[in-house]
Amino acid sequence: MTIVDSADELGRRDRKKLETRAALEHAALTLVAERGLAAVTVEDIAEAVDVSSRTFFNYFPSKEDALIGPGPASAAELRAKLEAVPAEVPVLEALRLITRSELERVQERPEQWMLRLRVYEQNPSLLPKLVSSGSEAEQVVMAAVARRCGVEPGTTGYPELATGAALVAVRVAMTRWSAAGGRLALTDLADEAFAQLAAGLPNP
Repeated sequence: MTIVDSADELGRRDRKKLETRAALEHAALTLVAERGLAAVTVEDIAEAVDVSSRTFFNYFPSKEDALIGPGPASAAELRAKLEAVPAEVPVLEALRLITRSELERVQERPEQWMLRLRVYEQNPSLLPKLVSSGSEAEQVVMAAVARRCGVEPGTTGYPELATGAALVAVRVAMTRWSAAGGRLALTDLADEAFAQLAAGLPNP
C-alpha cells in the first residue's frame, strides 16, 4: 500500500466516523421529538442507525450528549476568532461578529437545528446538561474578552457581563428563529438583539 492509499483510507475512515456520529445525533433527536426523552433508550437510537450500543458509546457518553451534540465551533475556535478581530473594534461588536459567523453555520442546517431546538423546548430537563456543555466555551470567551480589555476576570465584572449578554442575545435570536419556523434569518435576528444591547436596551 502506498502512502497515498493509506491517506485515502484514513480519509474514508474519518468520513465514516463523522457520518455515523451525525446519524446517531439525528436518530436521537428524531426519536425524542416523537416519543419524549424518557421513552427513548440508547438501544433505540443505536438500532435506528443499525449499529450496536457499544458503537453508540464510542461517540457519546449518554443519550443526552447525543441530543446536545457539538456546537458550531469549539471553545478554541471561538477564542481564535475573537482574537483575530482588530483591537479597535468594540467588545460587543467583536462578539457580534464572531457569533454571526457561527450562526451562519447553524443556518446551513436549518432542519437539524430546528429539530434540536424543538427537543430542548419539549424537554426542560436537558437544560442543566446544555448549560454545562457550553460553560467551557463561555469561560474561554470571557477570558479572551478580559485580555482584550486589559482587565483581570472577576475584578470589574465587564468581561463577564459582556460575554453573558452576548450569549443571551444569541439565545433570544435562536428562540425567535425557532418560533418563526426558520422564516426569518437567524443572523438578522442576532444582529437585532446585539443592536438593542449596544443601544442600552431602550424601551421599545
